[in-house]
Amino acid sequence: MDVLSLARFQFGMTTVFHFFFVPLSIGLGFAIALMQTLYVVKKDEMYKDMTKFWSKIFLLSFAVGVVTGIIQEFQFGMNWSEYSRFMGDIFGAPLAVEALLAFFLESTFIGLWMFGWDKFGKKLHLLCIWLVAIGSTLSALWILAANSFMQTPVAYRINEATNRAELTSFAGLLKNKQLWMEFPHVIFGAVVTAAFVIAGSSAWMMMKKKDLPFYRRSLKFGLIMGLVGSILTIGAGHQQMIHVADDQPMKFAAMEGIYDDTSSPAPWTLISGIDTKDKKVDWTIEVPYMLTLLGGKDKYIGMDEANKQLHEKHDAQFGQEMDYYLPVKSLFWGFRFMAGFGTLLALMAVVGLFLLKNDRIYKTKWFLWLLVVGILFPFISNTFGWLITELGRYPWTVYGLFTIKDSVSPAVTAGNLLFSNIVYFGLFLILGGVMVVKSKREVAKGPYYVDESEAKKDGIDPFAKEVF
Repeated sequence: MDVLSLARFQFGMTTVFHFFFVPLSIGLGFAIALMQTLYVVKKDEMYKDMTKFWSKIFLLSFAVGVVTGIIQEFQFGMNWSEYSRFMGDIFGAPLAVEALLAFFLESTFIGLWMFGWDKFGKKLHLLCIWLVAIGSTLSALWILAANSFMQTPVAYRINEATNRAELTSFAGLLKNKQLWMEFPHVIFGAVVTAAFVIAGSSAWMMMKKKDLPFYRRSLKFGLIMGLVGSILTIGAGHQQMIHVADDQPMKFAAMEGIYDDTSSPAPWTLISGIDTKDKKVDWTIEVPYMLTLLGGKDKYIGMDEANKQLHEKHDAQFGQEMDYYLPVKSLFWGFRFMAGFGTLLALMAVVGLFLLKNDRIYKTKWFLWLLVVGILFPFISNTFGWLITELGRYPWTVYGLFTIKDSVSPAVTAGNLLFSNIVYFGLFLILGGVMVVKSKREVAKGPYYVDESEAKKDGIDPFAKEVF
């Protein structure tokens, strides 16, 4: 494999793995802040127990997310120095704010919250966890501001002397329409991720018939949060797709598997047989008029027309003829997996709340198992969403300005990348394994676990009712 392929693989691997934990920690931050708010408002001790218990998973995801984020930033400097040189003035600004402001806010108040249960008043302590949740969200905002510029460059000028992009307005960077399409989609997806981790873990313990009142309430909390998050995610995703159709027609056409321009009104393709070699679609199963109803346009251009327009616009600029066709099958099926799992999660939340209301959840073991397996669904949906976002930008790192092949570090070798890929993959396996095993153990202990040996040292009977 060549340097470019290995560098792209490493970027994809580090980004996807890091993004397993980012939405989980953002969503869990909001979840435990809501749980503690309910405790303070309702003065119900079970909400306090829920806050303390689910915060264990939050702290684990936060720690692993920090480590994987450091690895991701390291590979940027190692493999993409030409990209950093071209876009450092713009990319560095939001990342600096993220580190100095948002991450500082998040990490400072997470420490105060962890050790402040018996030191602060209830309201002041509650404020700490809300500041952690807000800090996590702001971190995502600044990262997405940089990513949105890569999708839709705004508020910049090209310095002809240095051939670098320079920021002309920080406010303009934040006004980027792409940012306000991406940001709510990511945050609402994070809410869904945390909700179904809570719901699925609770369902697992309910099947074991352990601490049923606690896990029943946790399940209800997770399903309500998951339903609200799913509806908001679907709405935000719909708005983002409308924006993509206008801003990146090649990406939209690939997501819908359209080579030729659609008829008017446009049908929506459910599934199709895509022949990437001959650049055509052999067969389709379509829903008439649906794409027009969803997107608001009577007609959409296909990849052939989009490719022609991109050649006319960019060939003279780059002094070469590039291939603008995208990995169609990856985007087409990736979009359907993303949307399909997102819709399934919303339906699962509705069914679960119905079974809880009618007190039939304990008798519906197959659904409890579905919730346990459903822990994976938001991670799958999030991963496909990011693959669509990044693969759909090909052949550029910065859309229309800087190509992927021009972004790679000139000094890095295939051997360097092969070695670092193996090391990173091994580290990710270890980190992921530790996260899963540790989380499973914490959930299995339950909310009222008391270490027997430690309890006896303190003169406590670990089986006394008042302990539990």
